[in-house]
Amino acid sequence: MRPARLGPGDVLRVGLGGLRARPARVVMSALGIAIGIATMVAVIGISSSSKAELLRRLDRFGTNLLRAEPGDTLFGDAAELPEAAPEMVRRIGPVTAVGATGATDATARRSDRVPEEVTQGIAVQAATPALLGTLGARTAAGRWLDAATGRYPGVVLGSEAARRLGLDRPGDQVWIGGRRFTVLGVLAPVELAPEIDRSALVGWDAARRHLGFGGHPTTVYERSADASVGDVRAVLARTIDPEHPEQVKVSRPSDALAAKAAAAGAFTGLLLGLGAVALLVGGVGVANTMVISVLERRREIGLRRSLGATRGQVRVQFLAESLLLSACGGAVGVVLGTGVTAGCALAKGWPPVVPVWALGGALAATLAIGTAAGLYPAARAARLSPTAALATV
Repeated sequence: MRPARLGPGDVLRVGLGGLRARPARVVMSALGIAIGIATMVAVIGISSSSKAELLRRLDRFGTNLLRAEPGDTLFGDAAELPEAAPEMVRRIGPVTAVGATGATDATARRSDRVPEEVTQGIAVQAATPALLGTLGARTAAGRWLDAATGRYPGVVLGSEAARRLGLDRPGDQVWIGGRRFTVLGVLAPVELAPEIDRSALVGWDAARRHLGFGGHPTTVYERSADASVGDVRAVLARTIDPEHPEQVKVSRPSDALAAKAAAAGAFTGLLLGLGAVALLVGGVGVANTMVISVLERRREIGLRRSLGATRGQVRVQFLAESLLLSACGGAVGVVLGTGVTAGCALAKGWPPVVPVWALGGALAATLAIGTAAGLYPAARAARLSPTAALATV
């Protein structure tokens, strides 16, 4: 006589029946798988959401901004950019906008009652009228410097400088260089130039007249067509200082955001390793559950074998239970990991992103763990002879 074959529906029904008999143990075992899968999905999802936000910010602010600063001379002294550096950069063909700042020795304080040494890390800088448009920045309150206001004692505060001074309204007074300057506006955070956030910006002419500013820019910002960024970068230093181009440092601020994305990717790899460890622990829990299940169900195995079940059918039954147990944990883990990703992304204002490959990888990892955890218990159950199993009845 040929033994009856178990169809897919039969295998599923038999596997679910074995799991329903021990619900508490099944839940605890599946929880280990769920934690591992949820950790891996959440790590990948949060990292992908963070990178999507960085790319969105790069698209918004552009990658075509270059920054030129003075380096060091041959003898190690601090170099200076020529006074005409902004005008010289403006003559480069693909350049569309140029702005500059120049450092001063003045300090910004809430009033003359505050000691001069208490600067709160706020730099007082001269700024050209074109700086705001070049950086793609905007004012959160008030107005920016222009050709008229830049000649008088007015100041525009960066977002962090305004917070440290406790000033957020145009018309307030700031003590700079031994006299009061009127706050004309407060800037919103400048993503590509965080040094501006910690600065008090005064007009170029006002800095010369009231703060002893010599007119040499300390930072020149320029924007050019996207396709020409590399070409402009190659000639920028020589254009600013033809005699000593090696004393000019040129950088692209958007590279810092790109580096941040790369650093986040490296950190993601570490967290994925921790998630893999949690998943491995969950797999050991599943294997332990299945081994104990074989020991407890010797009578059932013996009865099935005596009624004609083959070794292969017994092996398939226990392997199906292991796969179903892992699949339940994996499904819960995917839901939890996706929920954590969505919650974290929405809380930080990021676009929630969970890559499809991450969900597919979670499913594959679940099935692999279920198979590996069920192979030994299934083989052990199949090796039991009917007589030895029924001897315990």
